[in-house]
Amino acid sequence: MRARMIELSWSGLRVPAIAVELDCSQKTVRCWLHRFNRSGLQGLDDLGGQGRKRRISEHERSRIISLVKTVPPGRLRWEPVGELWAFDESGPAEWTLDSLAAAAQAEGIEVGRSQVRRILLTEGVRWRRTRSWMRSKDPDFVPKGHGSSASTPTHPPGDATVICADELGPVIPRTFPPAPAWSPDGHRIKAELDYSRGPEKTWVYGALRVRDGQQITMTASSRNSVFYQRFLQQVEDANPTGEIWIVTDNLSSHNSLSTRTWLEEHPRIHHTFIPVGACWLNLQEGWWRIFRKAALAGRSFANPDDIAQATTLATDQLNSRARPRVWGRTAPPTRSLRRRYVYLL
Repeated sequence: MRARMIELSWSGLRVPAIAVELDCSQKTVRCWLHRFNRSGLQGLDDLGGQGRKRRISEHERSRIISLVKTVPPGRLRWEPVGELWAFDESGPAEWTLDSLAAAAQAEGIEVGRSQVRRILLTEGVRWRRTRSWMRSKDPDFVPKGHGSSASTPTHPPGDATVICADELGPVIPRTFPPAPAWSPDGHRIKAELDYSRGPEKTWVYGALRVRDGQQITMTASSRNSVFYQRFLQQVEDANPTGEIWIVTDNLSSHNSLSTRTWLEEHPRIHHTFIPVGACWLNLQEGWWRIFRKAALAGRSFANPDDIAQATTLATDQLNSRARPRVWGRTAPPTRSLRRRYVYLL
């Protein structure tokens, strides 16, 4: 195109006509004509040194992209013999930016985590993949949104206990400054309240037993797999017999590798994850509304111990008048007497 600009200029065309002929801007045409008049044919070449040099080659970029399409270490794999899912504990359960950068560096590619992320985003490659639950060959498994979570609470298996579990928080204590010394004029001390929230956070774990409305609560400093497994242990201790079906959200701590490994040692506990946009299936959400009024509304806590004490007292009070929980709204009674309007023509 640059050579064509010079040819059309020698033919007698002006800059506007050349821009229309080559479908470019007039500024581009003037720039290349000036460079040709100043440096000749060498002025039409690309100048060296513009832009940042590529840190890795195209082959190395392609290798990083191909790593995402391979099976990462630790990922679930299907064993046809015995029809079981097997785990490989030698690495992460799925590809992450850190594991991709480490795998690329093991092959001699000098690349960091942030650069791997830019390459994958530029090429439109997803590295956060949904696990192969959607392609599970287990006949008892139904993926999210296919009716399993909606039917299990209302029609639980025989001799099973349905538990609705959820987390509330973070509940943060409010700190109040101490009152000043005696006022010099003898009047009442006026201390301004400081509503700044402190760094201490507390999460409240809750499990509602549907058949009798009894509640189990636990406070924790974080919402992770460790505290969730500790909470599941309390749920199992409170229900010593029969299978336990837990209706909860599909959070990372509920479905992490350590949690699934812990569940293998506790075969009585089964998870039923609710679909997206169907929070009404979890009756724990309604119990949280009652709990906030009984334990948190209008109260100021100085530290997490106060929150734990308020949680324990409110749970005991609500359990003393607990009733079985029912999904959905009861049907309105049929009106036996209805007004009839008779029109005479």
